[in-house]
Amino acid sequence: MSLWLFILIQFAVLAYAFVGGVFLAFSDFIMRSLAKTSGVEGVQAMQVINREVFRWVFMTLFLGLVPISLIIVGYTATHLDGPVSVFMAVAGLTYLFGCFGVTLLFNVPMNETLAGMELDGSATHDYWTQTYVPLWTFWNTVRTLACAVSSALLLCGLALEATAC
Repeated sequence: MSLWLFILIQFAVLAYAFVGGVFLAFSDFIMRSLAKTSGVEGVQAMQVINREVFRWVFMTLFLGLVPISLIIVGYTATHLDGPVSVFMAVAGLTYLFGCFGVTLLFNVPMNETLAGMELDGSATHDYWTQTYVPLWTFWNTVRTLACAVSSALLLCGLALEATAC
């Protein structure tokens, strides 16, 4: 394995874990806490969070992991073989589909729907309690697990590579 790929994979292990940690916080206690509000406060807080998420650090990691995952998948599929290649390629694919893909297909559309809703409407309250909180949290948990699996698979790949040296 080349030195640049080794360093990139080490960075990806940490970045997958950091992004997954943010998602874990939402699935574990943030969404549950927001759901315990009267509804209006939870909706308002989530609308603000969904605007603020576009700030520098989180979004740089979240979006930056897309090309990094593609590089890992492409490089390991063409330059490595055996279990190391499988672990690392699956790690990249897991992030691409289980985290980034789920975000685009499920979480972002729900965020956009919520962003366009009035705070105090009955339709907003129904959407918040019956759709947004349970489904958004479910798909967020999928993203959390995808990040954890991606990080773990890269660690396993690095361990296998180290033992082969």
